[in-house]
Amino acid sequence: MAIRNASAVWNGTLKEGNGTMKLGSGAFEGEYTFASRFEEGTGTNPEELVGAAQAGCFSMYLASVLTNAGFPPVQVRTSAKVHLGEGPRITLIELDTEAEVPNVDEKIFQESVDKSKVNCPISLALTGPELRVSARLVK
Repeated sequence: MAIRNASAVWNGTLKEGNGTMKLGSGAFEGEYTFASRFEEGTGTNPEELVGAAQAGCFSMYLASVLTNAGFPPVQVRTSAKVHLGEGPRITLIELDTEAEVPNVDEKIFQESVDKSKVNCPISLALTGPELRVSARLVK
């Protein structure tokens, strides 16, 4: 299986410093600071990247589960809210998913969502925080 790479550089102290995070593929490089992570400053943060990874992984896994059940989706859209609490630590990840899946009924769809929630590789890697998923079929 594939090995994926990413890197980060931090310059200076926690509050006054700054850094960059970069994907090994070169598809993304972003600046981050104390303000972009713990306040509302410009730049990205590790939690935002975790959210993107979780949303992307969940969407792909759900598409696979639905396809294997005989209901290939037209589209799966997922957004993530990653809650950073005291510690600091990630205390909750909320996924909101809309999927356009012809001919699937609600029961099979929700069973596929539940299976994807616990089995996608990023979910398995992030077993610490609670993960909540709200999912709707759209026509």
